[in-house]
Amino acid sequence: MVTIRSTGGRVAAYAWLAFAALNLADLLFGITGDASYTPLTFGIGVLLLLGSGVAYAVGLRPAIIGDDDAVTIRNPLRDVRAPWAAVRRIEGTNAVTVRFTGPDGAELESRAWVHQTSPRAQAKAEARARKEATKQQEFDLRGRTPAAYAAQQLNEIRDRQRPRTKSGAPDRAAAAKEAADESAKGTVTWSVPALASLGVPLALLVVVVIVAAVS
Repeated sequence: MVTIRSTGGRVAAYAWLAFAALNLADLLFGITGDASYTPLTFGIGVLLLLGSGVAYAVGLRPAIIGDDDAVTIRNPLRDVRAPWAAVRRIEGTNAVTVRFTGPDGAELESRAWVHQTSPRAQAKAEARARKEATKQQEFDLRGRTPAAYAAQQLNEIRDRQRPRTKSGAPDRAAAAKEAADESAKGTVTWSVPALASLGVPLALLVVVVIVAAVS
């Protein structure tokens, strides 16, 4: 099993959560001064909560998970899970992309939030790979970006899960697995916790604005 996350995004998210927790404690208990419960105080508190929701959805949630059964892409608001039998192609260029058979049988493509790379950075990585390959008399131009390495890891897991046949004659178990694989389909779902982490603070912010306007 492999789990791929953005270290920088997680560090930034945890830093914001620590900052928000300290400021919320100050608002509630008046650590640096007298606690005053005014619409402005509540507004600041809700904005801190909203920022924490963004930190969770953008910094902590995104991941790419590959296990023995499927590849899962967790983006800020949606989850994509594709059994290996449903996966058609995995690439790592500007981002890790997975093409798979969707719920309705059509081919879909999902782009992972984790390890996205600008075209300029990708071009530099390929230039470095080309230079190293020339020195070693090899010609591997895949690039050495985090997205390319992540795709390589996932493709290795996918290759291990492919059915194999016994030498000399078709293996019935492998043939049966291949037949079952034809009906494998991926799923795309919304993340309730991520939506709640953004929706609840936004709703509270609207309430605070309305209360401040009528008071």
